[in-house]
Amino acid sequence: MEPYVMSLAGLDPTGGAGLLADIKTFEAHRLNGLGVCTALTAQTDDEFLGVEWIPAEKILAQALPLLEKFPVSFCKVGVVSHPSVLLEVLPALRNARPGIQFILDPVLKASAGYVFHTAIFSQWEMVLDHILLLTPNYEEAIAMSGLPCGESAARKMSSKCAILLKGGHRADKPGWDTLYAAGAHVDFAPVTDSVPPKHGSGCVLSAAITSSLAKGLSLTEACQAGKDYTLRYLQSSEGLLGHHTL
Repeated sequence: MEPYVMSLAGLDPTGGAGLLADIKTFEAHRLNGLGVCTALTAQTDDEFLGVEWIPAEKILAQALPLLEKFPVSFCKVGVVSHPSVLLEVLPALRNARPGIQFILDPVLKASAGYVFHTAIFSQWEMVLDHILLLTPNYEEAIAMSGLPCGESAARKMSSKCAILLKGGHRADKPGWDTLYAAGAHVDFAPVTDSVPPKHGSGCVLSAAITSSLAKGLSLTEACQAGKDYTLRYLQSSEGLLGHHTL
């Protein structure tokens, strides 16, 4: 039986990011993808126009019946209005499906520049206790931790959960991703620096990692597989919207 995976994410009408991109990624990995909407957005591939947030009780109303029926082991989490929403939602989901693991892509602002929220480390800290893996880019790691250096931020937060520091915004090591876990770190080198940018590439990466974990790969293997999948997505077209193939 193909494993079931879940996404809690925002609805992006372009399908390039958020919930629709996650489901496309799950299905490309031959998985059964279940989707729960956390935000309704108005946007194109290069312009963000607005957002309507879904409150915690309505997120749970969508998710709980799914978890009661389907054996979901891994859940990718995207944009929410505030970390406090996750403190309400994640424990309830784990109570409904004991053992479920969460992979959090901390979407703090849209690629078009719209800032969703500016929560500080003390507000994120309790959320990280519920997370298997956090996938921030360099700027997100700094914003979430309050530290001026992305690497130091990742090391600090890795005392709570595993951190995959993405390389897209790293001035010193562009394209290099680093996994911080269990007091050690693993670097994932870029294959090429010649890739067109894509709307939603961070969503795709975290969904691909979630998919690989659901298929039985280790955390390190899943991060490498997710990076490989995302590279193929980035190279799939010249525009800002890509195509999904395994």
